[in-house]
Amino acid sequence: MVKIPGGEIELRDDRTKRKWVSVIKPFQLAQYPVTMELYYAITNKSQLALGENNKQPVVNISWNEAVIFCNLLSEKAGFKECYSFSNQGETICDWEANGYRLPSEAEWQYASKAGTTGYRYGELDQIAWYEENSEGHIHDVGGKLPNAWGLYDMLGNVWEWCWDLYDQEVYGSYRIFRGGSWAEEARGCGATCRRRSHPTFCIDDLGFRVAQSVQ
Repeated sequence: MVKIPGGEIELRDDRTKRKWVSVIKPFQLAQYPVTMELYYAITNKSQLALGENNKQPVVNISWNEAVIFCNLLSEKAGFKECYSFSNQGETICDWEANGYRLPSEAEWQYASKAGTTGYRYGELDQIAWYEENSEGHIHDVGGKLPNAWGLYDMLGNVWEWCWDLYDQEVYGSYRIFRGGSWAEEARGCGATCRRRSHPTFCIDDLGFRVAQSVQ
């Protein structure tokens, strides 16, 4: 886990042309997306199909499954779980808990930029696996240059789920994911690019990384 300092970040929604500023408290973020090796070890699911791929980001994971994983990881580490579930099926996050959770959208963007001001924290071919250099497949984590805060694969390789609802009035329970992927065009691999889908959605270029509140 990498400690991320507090600060502020401006977010925007190109669909509604809205901009807003979020204040970021210090937090911790995983250096890499969750790998297949870690995911299957924590969930106790069969690793027989892993082969040589255990250092690749885990994919085909829904937002719901990512939240469950965070609670399992917290339990195994002896931390307080961040997520609880209401009788109505609503997921509730305890931001004061010391366990693992998904980053908020603002935290993710702030950490991705790592103090830079542009659309990307470096030259795309050097920092990300994307459509033009991935040869049509996912790659092991850490194969490209990190950002200034030592975070790898914040752009490219796999999209990453964030905590936030996108627009509840229009899209209901849709959650946000960020960062672009091995299958994405260059324009989609940037710190401010926003995508969304239903919390049960999963696909072969969408994963996640874990965050942790600093007590």
